Amino acid sequence: MGIVDGALTALIFIRDVAKLKKGQKILINGASGAVGAYGVQIAKYYGAEVTGVCSGRNVELVKSLGADHVIDYTQTDFTNNGQTCDVIFDAIGKSSFSACKKALLPKGVYMTTVPTLTIIKDILWTMLWGSKKAKFTTAGLKQNKDNLNFVQSLAEAGHLKAVLDRCYPLDDIVEAYRYVDTERKRGNVLISV
Repeated sequence: MGIVDGALTALIFIRDVAKLKKGQKILINGASGAVGAYGVQIAKYYGAEVTGVCSGRNVELVKSLGADHVIDYTQTDFTNNGQTCDVIFDAIGKSSFSACKKALLPKGVYMTTVPTLTIIKDILWTMLWGSKKAKFTTAGLKQNKDNLNFVQSLAEAGHLKAVLDRCYPLDDIVEAYRYVDTERKRGNVLISV
């Protein structure tokens, strides 16, 4: 099932780290990728107003996943367009807390899936000072059967739909990795065994 990896990661960040609540505004950078596509859907499940950030070719996909607003990053810099939100979820690790800080509401949270020395410094700094917080978690280490069952129930109820870009046979796994490395995939790339 192509939903598992991206959806489980998005669930941990959105439900457990951000503690997203109904009516809050969340911006998801990388909204058409493996984590971001499920992040959009999970955020909508929790009743948030969702803005997705992706390339122009993926705008319609992100809208179809439930995003209320979509920003084409090739046309608009979401960190500097005057809009603010409660949560910024950088599902692809292409931004930073310092770049996103002014786009956060007071007590806003910036989260990234990519651990760097900078984000560790930002996490420590924001633990002590300021109302806006930088956060990271090791989502893979927080998985359990209950999370898997919850994601399965969301899929079965129609709240999550799989976003599959391509499927490669096992013999073409190198080519699959090359494609993923282009950073142009939509949702997941699967390997059939």
